[in-house]
Amino acid sequence: MSHHVAFIGLGVMGYPMAGHLAGAGHSVTVYNRTAAKAERWVDQYGGRSAATPALAAADAEFVFACVGNDADLRAVTLGPEGAFQSMGPDTVFVDHTTASAEVARELQAAAEGRGTHFLDAPVSGGQAGAENGVLTVMVGGNEGPFERAQPVIDAFAQRVQLMGPSGSGQLTKMVNQICVAGVVQGLAEGLHFAKRAGLDAKAAMAVISKGAAQSWQMENRADTMVDGVFDFGFAVDWMRKDLGICLTEARTNGASLPITALLDQFYADLQSRGAGRWDTSCLIARLEQVARVDED
Repeated sequence: MSHHVAFIGLGVMGYPMAGHLAGAGHSVTVYNRTAAKAERWVDQYGGRSAATPALAAADAEFVFACVGNDADLRAVTLGPEGAFQSMGPDTVFVDHTTASAEVARELQAAAEGRGTHFLDAPVSGGQAGAENGVLTVMVGGNEGPFERAQPVIDAFAQRVQLMGPSGSGQLTKMVNQICVAGVVQGLAEGLHFAKRAGLDAKAAMAVISKGAAQSWQMENRADTMVDGVFDFGFAVDWMRKDLGICLTEARTNGASLPITALLDQFYADLQSRGAGRWDTSCLIARLEQVARVDED
């Protein structure tokens, strides 16, 4: 079934996600803070662009968003030109931003007060997952709006799961980021050790990736980590934002996250060295630099 949808935010994730919606036959109106990118999207996929989130959402059945952080999300929803100002009754707002559980609950309450619906639906799979339409989407919110939105979300997802009430999607994404950060550091240390031990690090990864050590990060990042190539993928700046959300939530719920807190410091160190836009796998570069300093 074709729907009229809006998509707010055409970054490295939102641009291809909105493209998959258009490819699935939906009528898509896009908004992006940089209007030229919205016009470029229209040239590529069709549909139309709007000058504000409110204009994009005015006649949409579903409004999708993928923006930077809590403040950006509040601006495109609750702001004077935000989508909530124009959304019609029973419209479903689906937010794919990685944000706090607090803002998800705040926006769900605001949406319900206006007779609309809000789902927090952060994604995992990175830019490649967005481009290939195989993201994992973890959703918080009410079951009715979720069941309506899921067939539309399927246009860019390989798995969509309702995790619980409002905020549960964001909490699940926090679990994802905690696990990813730990795995990347473990992989960085393993590769660093292999190289210092005189092993062929890529050959070592090819062997152990068939056993218990296997991970997505090993399969997709090990070779580039050995080669020292980091100018792609999920940036350090973005991971620090996400880990900050995790650590703030942990202080609220009492979770102990010593490794996550340490990795946040490692990423802060990389930012201070100018690596904020490098892929998060650059943790190995930090280890190698520390080793050189120790030798000197």
